[in-house]
Amino acid sequence: MKIGTPMELAAGENRVAMTPDSAKQLQKLGYECLVETGAGKKAGFADAAYEEAGVTVVADAAALWAQSDIIAKVRIPTDAELGHMTPEKTLITFFNPGGNAEGLELAKEKGGNVIAMEMVPRISRAQKMDALSSMANIAGYRAVIEAGNNFGRFFTGQVTAAGKVPPAKVLVVGAGVAGLAAIGTSTSLGAITYAFDVRPEVAEQVESMGAEFVYLDFEEEQADGSGSGGYASVSSPEFREAQLAKFRELAPEMDIVITTALIPNREAPELWTEDMVASMKRGSVIIDLAAEKGGNCKLTVADEKIVTENGVTIVGYTDFPSRMATQSSTLYATNIRHMMADLTPEKDGKVVHNMDDDVIRGATVAYQGEITFPPPPPKTKAIAAQKPKEKAPELTPEEKRANEVAAFKAQTKQQVTLLGIGAVLLLGVGLIAPASFMQHFIVFVLSVFVGFQVIWNVSHSLHTPLMAVTNAISSIIILGALMQIGSGSWIVILLAALSVFMTGINIFGGFLVTRRMLAMFQKS
Repeated sequence: MKIGTPMELAAGENRVAMTPDSAKQLQKLGYECLVETGAGKKAGFADAAYEEAGVTVVADAAALWAQSDIIAKVRIPTDAELGHMTPEKTLITFFNPGGNAEGLELAKEKGGNVIAMEMVPRISRAQKMDALSSMANIAGYRAVIEAGNNFGRFFTGQVTAAGKVPPAKVLVVGAGVAGLAAIGTSTSLGAITYAFDVRPEVAEQVESMGAEFVYLDFEEEQADGSGSGGYASVSSPEFREAQLAKFRELAPEMDIVITTALIPNREAPELWTEDMVASMKRGSVIIDLAAEKGGNCKLTVADEKIVTENGVTIVGYTDFPSRMATQSSTLYATNIRHMMADLTPEKDGKVVHNMDDDVIRGATVAYQGEITFPPPPPKTKAIAAQKPKEKAPELTPEEKRANEVAAFKAQTKQQVTLLGIGAVLLLGVGLIAPASFMQHFIVFVLSVFVGFQVIWNVSHSLHTPLMAVTNAISSIIILGALMQIGSGSWIVILLAALSVFMTGINIFGGFLVTRRMLAMFQKS
């Protein structure tokens, strides 16, 4: 079978659904690859590069649609493009089935099969095909770059001879894939980053990336993330009011706000109101990644950049992935290739459209003359919601002092008890054992006690492979062995030498392993 990629017709769209590298992988699955001439030019892939990869370059879109059994696209197909569909053809693209009823009806009428890449379920097995996440990742990164381009200061704080520059404060609303990408980029540039999301299970991810999670003083039973495919769900009116109140509190402090909140097949929720924009500082920037679905900011204008009367820049571009077309095309083409791998289990160049497969069924919106959207929930759950961890209450100085005194008393009591028991046992042994034995036995007991105290009090932050308890014990062994090498018995000397040799391997090997482990965390 033949898989073809036409040139994208949408204005300003620079991406392409097949790259020379992905074409080579598709050929290994048994497919013949076709591409319309000039389809990859804007993404940096010349026709010559496709020809070198064994791809047939077709002169125009009509010829490509006529020759191809599978068509891979990026943008929602036009009515003219859907007019080329036949019952034998399969179309793989972003389709927006929730807002494209006419397109679904036309696909049904033509009888072709349509796989919508944004409908790939968010389960572990389907991550390699999750084109929505791939594009959101790029959009989140690009949003921070776009914010920096419109922001008049550094992200990171600096102290220079010319004066002190405070770090920028960035708020990311929505900690999904795009939000986490924005958080990572923002923190790496040195900004003080805050993040908010209605799903408490993402708080740990946010904090692990160096940002501060914004909590609400509001208790609400959160929906299970698996029930909505891992996406955020609609919140109650009371929760929304608490959320807006928190944003109004934060708005005057923030320099940059990046909003990413979207629920599949719904209009974007309004989270940043007009009065919040009015309260922001002059020179602040808002990047609205939900502009395509109406925007999270009240004043966002899709595909435009505006400046409000109080000097706040609001960017509503809807083509962030397309602004990094080479990277976007590479990731999207890889998602398509993985989808084709699932559709070709025998790697024989023939599509097997298995509607019992969770991923294929979930992504299929039209099949054999029937509309199959919306799909049933996947059998495999996504992420389960978890309750936010309760923060430990802050103790007063008096309470801290009382806790320290209680801990000291308990530790002292334990040590006195152990010493008392040890003394009784030593006395019992001394009553029946000879004096020569007791002399060595007491030294042995004291050495064990001292060694235990020394080894066990090593800070956990210093524990590295083969360098904590084992090396401390090895040090004691090697000292004892060295003392016995001067013994008159050849058996003792032999055993002591073996002990020195083996513990030496352990100690020096531990240093080598630790050196390699620490090198993994060095940027150089």
